[in-house]
Amino acid sequence: MNTHRQLLTLSAAIIFSSQSFAASIDAQAVNTAAIASLPTEAPLEKPEDADPTIVHLQILLDRAGASPGVIDGYFGDNLAKAIAGFEALQHLPVDGKLDPEVLALLTDEVPAVQAYAITADDGKDIVESIPKDYAGQAKMEHLAYTSIAEKLAERFHMDIGLLNTLNPTARFKSGETIAVTVPGAPRTGLVKRIEVHRKAAQVFAYAEDGSLLAVYPATIGSEDTPSPAGTHKVKGVSRMPVYTYNPKINFQQGNNKKVLELPSGPNGPVGTVWIDLTEPTYGIHGTPEPELIGKVGSHGCVRLANWDVEELSGMVKPGVVVEFAD
Repeated sequence: MNTHRQLLTLSAAIIFSSQSFAASIDAQAVNTAAIASLPTEAPLEKPEDADPTIVHLQILLDRAGASPGVIDGYFGDNLAKAIAGFEALQHLPVDGKLDPEVLALLTDEVPAVQAYAITADDGKDIVESIPKDYAGQAKMEHLAYTSIAEKLAERFHMDIGLLNTLNPTARFKSGETIAVTVPGAPRTGLVKRIEVHRKAAQVFAYAEDGSLLAVYPATIGSEDTPSPAGTHKVKGVSRMPVYTYNPKINFQQGNNKKVLELPSGPNGPVGTVWIDLTEPTYGIHGTPEPELIGKVGSHGCVRLANWDVEELSGMVKPGVVVEFAD
C-alpha cells in the first residue's frame, strides 16, 4: 500500500470507526516496527509524499519533549534535530540518528491519530485573509487564523498539508469529524537556564538542577541581522502581543518607513507569545509560518513555532538566564 493510500485508510478508519482504527493500527507493534525500518539519516531529497511512519515518529518525539516543529511526515533537518534532542534528554550519545537505543525508548501506548469533532467555537475569530504588507496588517483588528483548518493544524502541531491529506474530503465545518494527530501535552516545570545554539538552530531549556526539560527547533537570526551574543536574561512574557514595527530600529519591510502598530494574533509577526530579553529589541517569540522554522533567517530574534514558545513561556519567569552559543 502506498503512502497516500495509507493516510487515506487512517483517516477513513478514524472517522467512521475509532474501534476499527485502533484494532487495525497497533501503535506498539506496527508503527514501532515501521519506525525501526526508517533510514538512520535524513534523505538528501524530499520525497514526493508524506510518510505515516514518520508522522508517528514525529508525534512520539513531540510527546517526549524533543519538538520536531510541524508534524508533516517528512524526514528533514528538524526531525534529525529532534532525534538529537531526544538523545540529549535521555542521556544517550548525541548523533541525531535512529539507532536501537533511541528506538527502544520511543514507545507510547497512546494512539498517534484520533477523531476530532469540529465545534462552533473552532469557527470563531477567523479572518478572510491577512495582507503581507505591514501597513495593511496595521489596519486590522486581529491577526487571526484565516481558516478553521489552519487553526486546527496549529492546535495539533500539524502541517496544514498533512491535515488536508488525512482529510481529503473534509470541508472543515462545525459538526464535521476529522482525523488529527495526538501530540504531547505542554511540558511543565521551571526553567532556570535557556541555551540558544545558532549553528544547531535549536533552543535547550534546563531546570534548576541542570536537567534538560525540552528542546525546540528554532530560527535564530541571519547573516544580515544576527542574533545577539553572550548572556542575557528574561525580562518578562507577553501573550498575544501587539507588535510595534519601527524601520529605524528593526528592519525595512516593503515600503513602510513609518512606525506601525500591528494588532495581536497567531498570524502576527511574533505569533502568540513574546519572551522579552534584557537585550533591547530582542526576544524569543512565535511565528505565523511554523513550517519555516529552522529553514529561513529571522531579524535577529529567536523564532519558535507558536505551540513551542507557548510551552516554553509557561516554564520561564523574569531572571531566567539566556545564553547564546556557537
